[in-house]
Amino acid sequence: MTSEPVDAGQERLRRWRLVLGGDAADGTGRALSGADAAMDRALAALYGKGDAPRGGRDRSAGLGASAPSVARWLGDIRTYFPSSVVRVMQRDAIDRLGLATLLMEPEMLEAVEADVHLVGTLLTLHEAMPERTKETARAVVRTVVEDLEKRLAARTRSALTGALDRSARVSRPRHHDIDWNRTIAANLKHYLPEHRTVVPERLVGYGRASRSVRKEVVLCVDQSGSMAASVVYASVFGAVLASMRSIATRLVVFDTAVVDLTDRLDDPVDVLFGTRLGGGTDINRALAYCQSRITRPTETVVVLISDLYEGGIRDEMLKRVAAMKASGVQFVTLLALSDEGTPAYDREHAAALAALDAPAFACTPDLFPEVMAAALEKRPLPVPDRG
Repeated sequence: MTSEPVDAGQERLRRWRLVLGGDAADGTGRALSGADAAMDRALAALYGKGDAPRGGRDRSAGLGASAPSVARWLGDIRTYFPSSVVRVMQRDAIDRLGLATLLMEPEMLEAVEADVHLVGTLLTLHEAMPERTKETARAVVRTVVEDLEKRLAARTRSALTGALDRSARVSRPRHHDIDWNRTIAANLKHYLPEHRTVVPERLVGYGRASRSVRKEVVLCVDQSGSMAASVVYASVFGAVLASMRSIATRLVVFDTAVVDLTDRLDDPVDVLFGTRLGGGTDINRALAYCQSRITRPTETVVVLISDLYEGGIRDEMLKRVAAMKASGVQFVTLLALSDEGTPAYDREHAAALAALDAPAFACTPDLFPEVMAAALEKRPLPVPDRG
């Protein structure tokens, strides 16, 4: 058996020392200094609490309740860890150490690494924030939203424009509307070699250029506390869809009440600050409102984004979905619109929707344009494999 190189072995000991926290029981015999010691202090401040009962260990430095100590800690973790790790540690600090109230300080918000989850926390807190903090919070939210728009907008517009063009093609076009390339490709089996020509038995036409609305999309979004990331992404996608001339977009958020935020879709930050994360859930009431706003069912896509924990009338909810589908509405159920994977959800309701040919699944932001394109073209949805 060959021995492990000394350098690799020392690196393994160093990593275990950082994980275990360093006391007589950690078994590494490794002391830390310099940057490693600073990293260990940052980890101890967050993850050391609660370790003391195990064998006398005490790695509990803690962050205390003072804003200056938290600000220093935020600076330290940004110095020693990559951004992806910083965001996880910030999230854990808010959850484990109750630091949410400190986010009401403008100085704290300026020091934090902003991401979708931080936006969700700020939206939960914003009604309780002092006035001097609200503008800073709004600036943090806008930074995240603009980054998301840059990442998602171009691909979404491209995918949906293609879907709209394909769905608008006609089979009995006027002469000047014929798409000759597609017509020839569709009729190659009718090629007559003796005449060296193709007999076009089926004409394929371009959809006529039009500025009129061709499709309608209703985003119906659960704003209960567990759906924070989904609300953020839905607001961004809602703004992108609303910017497309051929799609009439409506955004409805709900808990036990229903709020129509369509008139704010030109600014997703306004949309987000119009939500109230937390509270109960009445999907039936929300779908009733959406159903009442549908005027062209065969040209409408309804996207319900919810974990399906219904506090309203379950049977009525299912009847509404069935009625919408029977009228020609394309109905899409997303358990989440986020990068976090499938959340906890009501499996009984999900199975009932699947029986109505409305399968419920979690969707990442990168997959959402493809899901919407399929819905607009009335073809099978790209439901991800749950493994």
